Amino acid sequence: MTNEQFNTALYKKMFAEQEKYRNWLLSQSPEEILNHSYEYNIREDILLSFENNDLSDAQARALLRSAKPLADLYKAYDNQVTDHMDNVWDAVESHADEL
Repeated sequence: MTNEQFNTALYKKMFAEQEKYRNWLLSQSPEEILNHSYEYNIREDILLSFENNDLSDAQARALLRSAKPLADLYKAYDNQVTDHMDNVWDAVESHADEL
């Protein structure tokens, strides 16, 4: 397989995984949907990131071996320390300053 084929296969696998998650989510109560909205959006962002980036053959193969690569990537992302809340607060302060 070429690198493009590995990445395409991985994207298709994760897209199908997300569709299954989405269908499950839509069968839940509104409250439960809200409880999972952050996870759904991050998973969508992970998929979106694959539209403009490629992994190496080894990286794509490693993720393809996972039964649920998208869930694995979400867990890895969720365990990282990010500056997201700092960015949110910076936007609040910047907008307040503009006003």
